[in-house]
Amino acid sequence: MIVVTTPTGNIGSRLLEILLNGAEPDARAGMVPTAALGARPVAEPVRVIARRPEALPEAVRERVEVVPGSHGDPDVVAKAFAGADAVFWLAPPTPDAASLESAYLDFTRPACTAIREQGVRHVVTVSALGRGTPAAGRAGLVTATLAMDDLIADTGVAMRALVLPGFMENMLRQVAAIRDQGVFFSMASPDLRSPTCATRDIAAAAVGLLRERTWTGQGSVAVLGPQDLSCPEMAEIMSDVLGRPVRYQQVSAAAQYESLTGFGWSATMAAGMVDMMTAKNEGLDNAEPRTPRSSTPTSFRQWCEDTLRPAVLA
Repeated sequence: MIVVTTPTGNIGSRLLEILLNGAEPDARAGMVPTAALGARPVAEPVRVIARRPEALPEAVRERVEVVPGSHGDPDVVAKAFAGADAVFWLAPPTPDAASLESAYLDFTRPACTAIREQGVRHVVTVSALGRGTPAAGRAGLVTATLAMDDLIADTGVAMRALVLPGFMENMLRQVAAIRDQGVFFSMASPDLRSPTCATRDIAAAAVGLLRERTWTGQGSVAVLGPQDLSCPEMAEIMSDVLGRPVRYQQVSAAAQYESLTGFGWSATMAAGMVDMMTAKNEGLDNAEPRTPRSSTPTSFRQWCEDTLRPAVLA
């Protein structure tokens, strides 16, 4: 039995599609080649935890067991983890949370209890790059994410943390600005080249680990996309794909904070985002060595053609 959290999210929905449909590896579709992951299809039941089961496609609901509720609820995770061998764990975004600890650690504590009590053997988490770097202890959202991983690891379960840079899908939050103003904004230094990855590659990596569970102990798997890019280089690619000029504009930490709180983020969570971006500018995402295994297939150009361009044109 495999349990999937956040099944309607960007990563969770793609993970379910691959897991249920046995999608063939395909670089254009963002699948990591099976041989690279050591994965093979495994016929076993899938259970999902969903706050809104009605948001799941009907074709998915027909093929999985659905446990309604939040995976931060002790009763929900106790029920969902019963008889489960593997869990895909992702703490949901909670921009209005009162604290980083409540958003990541307090939310995860019931799951850790259920992992112990229900005998879960394998957990795959969505995590962040930077562990062991000088900036990791003051990186806001990343620091909290790494502490969440430590909490899960303390249960003794076999665990693999998918350590990730920024997602290409984050650019979709700025579709209006890209379309109407020809610009996108970030705190990122324009001179910094960093990895970025597509959520479909994250999902493919997670499926590989969930399907083939011969791994033991605790460790991490990096998902870095195929190349490092600066924000101005990303703007050049977007301009080419969209057939219109797009430029990058760096914003200050103060402007980023004001923008987030203006959109309803709590002061603590907005500060956590600013701290994370500051740490990324100090090289947080660049310490992980790029290898053939961590260099996943979906390029930023391919993602722009497949995802950004339709969103902008729509």
